[in-house]
Amino acid sequence: MDVLLIPFVFLHLVFLRELLASGADGGELIIWKLHPSETNQSWKVHKSLSFHRKDVLDLQWSPDDAYLISGSVDNSCIIWDVNKGSVHQILDAHCHYVQGVAWDPLAKYVASLSSDRTCRIYVNKPQTKSKGVEKMNYVCQHVIMKADQQRGDESKTIKTHLFHDETLPSFFRRLSWSPDGSFLLIPAGSFKVLPTSEAVNATYVFSRKDLSRPALQLPGASKPVVVVRFCSVAFKLRGSNSAEEGFFKLPYRLVFAIATLNSVYIYDTECVAPVAVLAGLHYAAITDITWSPNASYLALSSQDGYCTVVEFEDNELGESIPISVGKKPVDSEEKQHHIGKTDELMTETRPAESNKLAEAEQNEESKQPLPSLVTTDGKDKEHHVMQKTDEVMTETRQEEEKQPMQSKVNTPVSNKPARKRITPMAIDP
Repeated sequence: MDVLLIPFVFLHLVFLRELLASGADGGELIIWKLHPSETNQSWKVHKSLSFHRKDVLDLQWSPDDAYLISGSVDNSCIIWDVNKGSVHQILDAHCHYVQGVAWDPLAKYVASLSSDRTCRIYVNKPQTKSKGVEKMNYVCQHVIMKADQQRGDESKTIKTHLFHDETLPSFFRRLSWSPDGSFLLIPAGSFKVLPTSEAVNATYVFSRKDLSRPALQLPGASKPVVVVRFCSVAFKLRGSNSAEEGFFKLPYRLVFAIATLNSVYIYDTECVAPVAVLAGLHYAAITDITWSPNASYLALSSQDGYCTVVEFEDNELGESIPISVGKKPVDSEEKQHHIGKTDELMTETRPAESNKLAEAEQNEESKQPLPSLVTTDGKDKEHHVMQKTDEVMTETRQEEEKQPMQSKVNTPVSNKPARKRITPMAIDP
């Protein structure tokens, strides 16, 4: 694994074959088109999209390449029709900055994460036009915001927030779907093992089978998590613990990166421990990360004006295998992905007021036990602690299980960068 530092001024860009989308501080989006020639190639303005009133913080293409979704400081998400160059739908239920958006690879869901301490999951409920043509229409299905926890031995519970508030020192909370659509990673988590304990920085993993509650937690970082990214390449199972011990029951391995303000953790879906930890790369906070299409590189941008490129050797992450992802959700595809058995996380979600169909759909979903994983990083090694948690609570469910949440969490140690020069480090756990 090689690490390279490149001077870089950050601008949020999203590539799509011959098109490039960029979001500006003034709220404008520009679609650029590649114009190759015999001697060189250049990007020229293809379309300009204007409706956001303030800065654009995140954007992503739809699976069919026909739409864009953007999140802004004006507290709204906008779905754009790229071909028409117009606004298709506005999602304006958030009460603060929308700092992350993600489009489901199967085109059924979109998700948004805001500094109002909520994550909203929208489901596509198409509207039929007069000519019989269906119009894409996303309706809020879940609002993930708080967790119910017991007060020690008392029967009463208190509610604690699952996410950091607006004081988090970052404009970005970028979430990510797995390339097969089976899981959603959400950053900026703030998890308390006990109501009286200090909050632990966390990344939440949501299973497609139940997007109303976290299925896994990956806490332990000394700094808040600001970006998570799945690699688009699937890898062959190594056969180490996929059958019995693995939490993600998949016929292949998926790799994802979790970036805090000062470090990057690389995980795969077959192991409990991270594959690698990268620290001491930048003087300032990390703002974004992304994988190359062939998984050979991982790029990081930072507020210090530099970009780090991490290069992986051939087959260092594993042997790549193809996975098929359809444009529409398929029941059989959704049911084949599940997570190993442990106790469930006790959380509170709020179904959208205008979506009664979503509530009925949620009641029909299976409620299998889900795992929770707590990890904390020390000076030289990773500590892994299993966390017992309670049953998930939503407004559409009446039953309760009240068991105290108990776990032991090691105090994380921060990784401070060198004062005089940056020394990149690749740390294998």
